[in-house]
Amino acid sequence: MRTLVLNAGYEPLAVVSFKRALVLVLNGKATVVSADESHPVFATSGSWERPSVIILTRYVRMPGLKRVPVTRRGVLRRDEFRCCYCGKSATTIDHVLPRSRGGADSWENLAACCLACNNTKGDRTPAEMGWTLRTTPKMPHGTTWLVRGVERPQPEWHEYLATAA
Repeated sequence: MRTLVLNAGYEPLAVVSFKRALVLVLNGKATVVSADESHPVFATSGSWERPSVIILTRYVRMPGLKRVPVTRRGVLRRDEFRCCYCGKSATTIDHVLPRSRGGADSWENLAACCLACNNTKGDRTPAEMGWTLRTTPKMPHGTTWLVRGVERPQPEWHEYLATAA
């Protein structure tokens, strides 16, 4: 069971295990907002409700954390595992402007690609190949990209994730 962690402004910060969430609550660092009452946590010293959403009592926001880190898995997920050139199932990523020509490892220069198109394209640009991109690569937005673990949300989280999108 996972728990959604919110800051004082009810913005999602992270997804943690229910054990970690319970420790934060018992130490006075968080308050339970929503709990799974059908599955309480038992211990020798008592029982507690299993938290599904908690809010931190004190959190200092770090500026500039809204940038989504670039990962291979993220690029494939952003492009829905479809090749940016032919639309088939993608298993690799491609630098639109090849690295050998100064292409960066950025959301705007990486795209999901099938192995056949990636090998055919090689060290050339799509324009040199006469190819066009199906979509323009860009950095993804929204809570599911900023908070790790939110890609499989629980029903209790929807009202908190909708406000952050």
